[in-house]
Amino acid sequence: MSVQHDPVQRADFDQVMVPNYAPAAFVPVRGQGSRVWDQSGRELIDFAGGIAVNVLGHCHPALVSALTEQANTMWHISNVFTNEPALRLAHKLVDATFADRVFFCNSGAEANEAAFKLARRVAFDKFGEDKCEIIAATNSFHGRTLFTVSVGGQPKYSDGFGPKIQGISHVPYNDLDALKAAISDKTCAVVLEPIQGEGGVLPADQAYLEGARKLCDEHNALLVFDEVQTGMGRSGELFAYMHYGVTPDILSSAKSLGGGFPIGAMLTTTELAKHLAVGTHGTTYGGNPLACAVGEAVIDVINTPAVLAGVKAKHQQFTSRLQAIGEKYGVFSEVRGLGLLLGCVLSDAWKGKAKAVLDAAAVEGVMVLQASPDVVRFAPSLVVEDADINEGLDRFERAVAKLVQG
Repeated sequence: MSVQHDPVQRADFDQVMVPNYAPAAFVPVRGQGSRVWDQSGRELIDFAGGIAVNVLGHCHPALVSALTEQANTMWHISNVFTNEPALRLAHKLVDATFADRVFFCNSGAEANEAAFKLARRVAFDKFGEDKCEIIAATNSFHGRTLFTVSVGGQPKYSDGFGPKIQGISHVPYNDLDALKAAISDKTCAVVLEPIQGEGGVLPADQAYLEGARKLCDEHNALLVFDEVQTGMGRSGELFAYMHYGVTPDILSSAKSLGGGFPIGAMLTTTELAKHLAVGTHGTTYGGNPLACAVGEAVIDVINTPAVLAGVKAKHQQFTSRLQAIGEKYGVFSEVRGLGLLLGCVLSDAWKGKAKAVLDAAAVEGVMVLQASPDVVRFAPSLVVEDADINEGLDRFERAVAKLVQG
């Protein structure tokens, strides 16, 4: 039986929601695969992926089935008990990565919060309270809690909320000399995204991550990789650290991990995990059976040679076509990224106009993102069908052509 709902429209947002978002003028109501329909029945192709979340598109049968089965079994039991889906998902993550131990939570910010608290706790236990400094990159993004937004290197998000957390400094991304100059024996962690997401879809240089690993080892600091956006097959490997062959001490995951169901995870080694003894950290919903059942289905589908190889093939399809569009209309100076996390860097004439491109694309029936005002971002489903890629990029080209014609 279907429930009768009261009618709502986009205008209701301005009446009842806190005004911290400015959502699109249309309201999506249904999704299937890489297609979405709005309230008027208009169909759009989804290359935004819920900001790199809908890793298997909308309503993927494996995820619907896992959620439905779990919903009929058990929803919540709390961390006074453990549960089977959480244990199964933890095993799968440990088996597939460098990690021995997993901490589950509900979001990327919470996964990073746990990572940063663990890094400080390890340093506190082993070296005392002076070793507490965290080095992160300018233009990085690590979440919106007070701690994670302070570690993130974007003052526009962290200013205006009173005193900031102390002991955090920022250095330019991909600048090994700057990191070398900043790191000291007081540093407890270096925090990096293997590909800067919100900062403009900027991949790390190989030598930069290798150098960061070496510097951390020399200074007894932990290397933390924020793979909230880059993880779960997005780069063409299960996690982007595998693409680089540089292993962190702590890794955070979320977004694609639940394929649209809220879940986060912090992965680390047994040696480091023991510093979060009973009572030192927690979350009411973390390891929730619903979330973990879905996460298990996600990793079962994604962590297969066929899907990961497909990501690399689709990368080529997207980049060759986007480069052609960029050259034909003079709108992009570069198309960069790994796998299906792509950034089209706007040319000088179009700098600052990513939102205009995004809006024009929506009018033509394709959903894309921005990563800073200068970069148009694509983060589609990893199993987006070729027909959807072609049709979506046709629509995108029409949008660009109309913008250029003014």
